[in-house]
Amino acid sequence: MAQEGAFGWDENVTAARAAWLAALTAERGRSANTAEAYERDTRQFLSFLCVHLGGAPDFDGLSALRPADIRAFLAARKREGAGPRTLARILAGVRAMLTAFERAHGVNAAAARAVEAPSKPRPLPRPIAVESAQQMMAMGSDWVSARDAAVLGLLYGAGLRISEATGLDAQQMSSPITQLVVRGKGDKERLVPVLPAVAAAIEAYRAAAPFALESGPFFRGEKGGRLSPRIVQRAVSVWRGALGLSERATPHALRHAFASHLLARGADLRQIQELLGHASLSTTEIYTAVDETRLLAAYRDAHPRAAA
Repeated sequence: MAQEGAFGWDENVTAARAAWLAALTAERGRSANTAEAYERDTRQFLSFLCVHLGGAPDFDGLSALRPADIRAFLAARKREGAGPRTLARILAGVRAMLTAFERAHGVNAAAARAVEAPSKPRPLPRPIAVESAQQMMAMGSDWVSARDAAVLGLLYGAGLRISEATGLDAQQMSSPITQLVVRGKGDKERLVPVLPAVAAAIEAYRAAAPFALESGPFFRGEKGGRLSPRIVQRAVSVWRGALGLSERATPHALRHAFASHLLARGADLRQIQELLGHASLSTTEIYTAVDETRLLAAYRDAHPRAAA
C-alpha cells in the first residue's frame, strides 16, 4: 500500500480497492493477467482523480463523478498512446471497481456506466488474390464442381453475398444471362451485371445439373433441395487447403476480392457501393484502406529508397 499512500488516496477507498482486487482471482475466477491489468488501470484512475479533482475522492466523491470525469481519464490515457482496445479494457476495469464499491459501500457508479467504450477498429478485409480466385472458379468433370464454380463465380465476379447466391431462384436466371436482380439485406434490390466468364460457368452448371432448373431454387444440393451456404463454405475450405491460403480465405473473402480488385482497377467507390448493395458509403470506404495498405506494401517492397 506504500505506493497508493504516496498518492494520498482516501483510506477507505484504498481498503475497498484492495479487497476488490483480492476477490477478483479468489472468488470470481479472473485470470492473473486480467487482475493485473485491473490493478494497474484502477491505480492510474484513482491517481488521476487526485489531480483532476484537486484532492483524493472518498466514497461520496466517487458517487459525485460525472461521465465527463471518466472521459477525461480515458482522454489522458489516449494521449499517452492507449489504443481503442486498451481504452475499452481500462473502462471495463473502472466500471468493475466502481460497481463493486456500489454493492459494498453504496457508491453511485452511474457515471462509469454512462460512458460508452471506444469503438474498436474494424479489421481490414483480406481479399483473395486474383489468381487464387480464378483457380477456385475452375470446373471439374461433374455437375457438383460445375455448380460450385458458378456459385464462387457469382461471389467473386459479381460481389454477391453467399446467401444471395444460394438464394437465387430459377426464374431469376435467364439464359443467356447478362445481369441479375439481386435481393439483398433489408429486402433491397440491386442490378448486378454478370461477366461473360461467370455467365459461361452458370450455363455449364445448367447443362450439367441432373435437375430441371425451370422453377424453384437454381442452385441445388445433391438431393435436389436449395444449396446450403455450408456446402459452399466447405468447397472454399477444400480450395483453401489446396492453394495454401489462410483461414481468412472464406466465401465472403471472394466478395471482398471483387470490391478490392475493382477499386484497384479504378472503379468509382459509389459504383462499388451500388454493386455490393451497401446501404452506406462508409461501409464501402473500408476498401480504400485495403487498397492504400496494398499500395504502401508494394512501395516498401519495390522502391529503391524505401529502406533508406
